[in-house]
This record gives sequence, structure tokens and C-alpha cells, in this order.
Amino acid sequence: MSLPVLKAADFASDQDVRWCPGCGDYSILAQMKKVLPELGVPREKIVFVSGIGCSSRFPYYMNTYGMHSIHGRAPTFATGLKSTRPDLMVWVITGDGDALSIGGNHFIHVLRRNLDINIVLFNNRIYGLTKGQYSPTSTEGQVTKSTPMGSIDHPLSPLSVALAAEATFVARSLDAHVKHLGEVLKRASQHKGTSLVEVYQNCNVFNDGAMAYAQEKKQRADNVVELEHGKPLVFGKDNEKAIRLVGTHLEIVNRSEVPDDDLLIHDEKDPNPSIQMMLARMRYPEMPEPIGILRDVDNVSTYDEQINDQVDLAKETRGEGDLEKLFHAGDTWVVG
Repeated sequence: MSLPVLKAADFASDQDVRWCPGCGDYSILAQMKKVLPELGVPREKIVFVSGIGCSSRFPYYMNTYGMHSIHGRAPTFATGLKSTRPDLMVWVITGDGDALSIGGNHFIHVLRRNLDINIVLFNNRIYGLTKGQYSPTSTEGQVTKSTPMGSIDHPLSPLSVALAAEATFVARSLDAHVKHLGEVLKRASQHKGTSLVEVYQNCNVFNDGAMAYAQEKKQRADNVVELEHGKPLVFGKDNEKAIRLVGTHLEIVNRSEVPDDDLLIHDEKDPNPSIQMMLARMRYPEMPEPIGILRDVDNVSTYDEQINDQVDLAKETRGEGDLEKLFHAGDTWVVG
């Protein structure tokens, strides 16, 4: 018996979407609904886990299983779920505040463990749900309700954190670049291991235009470089500019002035993240910012596989467990 062919509308729940009109979250939701039918995974095998924030309403809007968990702990819930149900496709939906502030510890460890899940991090550089306080990714000097004289914090780069934790799949896309976003989400879903996709997402109420240099089509060509594996890093309206590696730093060159052999060729498969880290550190306005797949390394064992292998080995060598015996085993004492 053949399975029904799913469409984007099949993944839409019956809940009213309660984001502000014009929010970039709508675009991410739409692209997710378009991508999932292409994966051939039944809806009952897909779970969305979120924390707290505007982005974390996402599970309500997907006609799949979902869990709205607690602030910053979505990776923890996802770890338990994927470890006990490795047959499920698990997506973690989070934001720059949820993942990188209160959830920073959990975010780092799920990346280093290489749990086979997909993380989509909505980055709008502001706390939207709590009405406009600065976040870990807000720029220096940014005036917000909680930084009336300008933020003095150095912004955190999600991509740099992920690469430092040796995540096996690291990518960035834009809410306004819908075709690119869909392709990146699909690539993330196909990776075995932890996939991180940072999405620049405009908060049109509390931080409107913060990333217009990358999101607006008329500006994007000069301020963004689209990464393609095995190809040089070129950008500009006519691809007239490029990036080359000089010693231990990257620089912008005019393609008409240097041979193509001098240009940096992107290698997303390189297990050494050194150059990938250099790309993650490219920031506007000094450098164009990279979008696409920075890193996609295969054949790294996953946490869920290893933990289940240990469980199988324990059963094979010790037999099925007995909870009552476990409670009375080891060091016990009687209180007189």
C-alpha cells in the first residue's frame, strides 16, 4: 500500500499563527512546511522541540508532534527524546536569547555530543517576546530598553560557538532569501549528526532592519558571500569581488587584479575548522558575511547511536535490568 503524498499544507496545524505581522518567523515557517514533504518522513515521525521566545511558538504551528519546553532547555529535552526514540526526526527551534543566554550550556553540549538532531536558531539580535531588551547577539552600542546608554557587551557569534564545539554541520541563511533558506534546511535534515542553521530573522517591531545589509536584495550582493563547496568565494553585483587567504587572515580582492588561483576555495568537508572559523568571523561592514554551509563533516559517531549501543551491550552482558534490585544495590544504609 503506497503512502499518501504530503504537501506543505499537510504540515500546517489548525492554530492561529500569533506572530507580529511582517515578522521574519513567517518565512521560516513557510520554508519548513515546503521542505518537509520532500523528505519522505511521516508526520508522526517528526517532532519539534522549542524553548521560550517568539520562535518557540513554532511547534504549535506544525501538524506534527511537538513540545514547548522550558527556557534554554530544548536541547536537553531533545537529547532524551532522540536517545530513547532514535527513529524520530527531531528539530529544535530556538532563538538567540533562548539558545545563547540561559541555554548556552545546553547548546554547547548538544553540539559537541553530535546528537542526530537539527537545530534552527532564529537570530534577530533582540529579545522580542519580552519586548525589546538586548540579547547575546545584539551589537555593541545598541540602545534597547535594557541598555538605554548602549550595550557594552561584545556580541556572541552562534557560528563561532558551534565551530569551537566542533559541530559537524554549521550553516547560516536569511529569512528573506527564501530559496536559499529552503535549500539549507533540506541539507541540514540530510546530515547525520547535530545540524545547526542560524537564520537571520528580522524583528520588525523591536529591531527592524538590523540586518538589512544582508536581507535586502539590493544590498545583499555587496555584503554577503554565498558559500558553495569547491568554488571560490566571490560576491558583488557582478561577482567582481572575492576573498583570498593571506597568511592567517582573509582579505577582499578585485577579481580583475588577481588570478583565480589566488582565491579561497570553500571546503565544507574539511575536518579542520580553522578556515571555517575565519569565515564565521567575517562581519559586516568590514567584510561580507557568509551564508550557506560552512561545515558538513560526515562519519562522526552520534550520541544517540553510542548510548543505545551501550544499552544493548549492557543487556547482552548483564541481562535485562531489574529496577527493584537496582534500588537495593550498592551502598545502602538504614537510618535508626
